[in-house]
Amino acid sequence: MSVRTPDPYPGWLSEDDLHEARNRLPMVYVEAVPVRLDPLGYVNEIGLLLQADEDGSMIRTLVSGRVLYRETIRAALLRHIEKDLGPLAFPLLPISPVPFTVAEYFPAPSQTSFTDERQHAVALVYIVPVTGECSPRQDALELTWMTPQEVLSPGVQAEFDGGRGELVRQALAYAGIASQ
Repeated sequence: MSVRTPDPYPGWLSEDDLHEARNRLPMVYVEAVPVRLDPLGYVNEIGLLLQADEDGSMIRTLVSGRVLYRETIRAALLRHIEKDLGPLAFPLLPISPVPFTVAEYFPAPSQTSFTDERQHAVALVYIVPVTGECSPRQDALELTWMTPQEVLSPGVQAEFDGGRGELVRQALAYAGIASQ
């Protein structure tokens, strides 16, 4: 039984076809680390989604989703931010669709620290400032804004699944915030 919300825009693949494709091909994803900036442009808060995993355990995660056939990276980012944070999040998409990192997920532990039991996925990962009112949607239970220090704490890092805590550490390092 899946606890995930069905994608309202399935990208022309049925659930069976998607399952078959996931077993044969790497899937392309975008992930966004939503942030709030201070007046000088420094990251002062990171938005983390709280959701239940397949076992009912609570985990922290990021805005994430597939890039659909014939969809631009920018359009995929905007669609997933709106889907996960609401239509009033007002994201400031990057001028250039160059990610700060690329994460490669595998169904089992591998040479990367990223896992996704469903598939082999390649995710383009972005830091995206948001300026509007955010409210969790779809399968997220809540959106929590935390300071960089709170996000880097061992307790919060332990709440991430699939290596996403490492992505947040990389995002903060990219933004000039050193890990403790």
